[in-house]
Amino acid sequence: MLSANQQPSSKPASNLDLFPIPPLFLLQIGTASILLLLITGKTTVRALEAVGEASEELFRGDRLPILDFPDEHDINQDEKIYTK
Repeated sequence: MLSANQQPSSKPASNLDLFPIPPLFLLQIGTASILLLLITGKTTVRALEAVGEASEELFRGDRLPILDFPDEHDINQDEKIYTK
């Protein structure tokens, strides 16, 4: 029962009223963090692609030394020696 001095509250009690940070501020922080995450993801993908291209250049083979392979004439001479 309500006494004569108490008035019913016109606004229902909410758990958000006890939280001192406004919801719009939380929304702004959440949006900024998602945008930062997307930018960081794109930057990471570009960096990994660059590392992959650099490793391809390293292992492509155009910078490897040229090996001296024996001519076919020399190989045929060796076969003749072994077959005798």
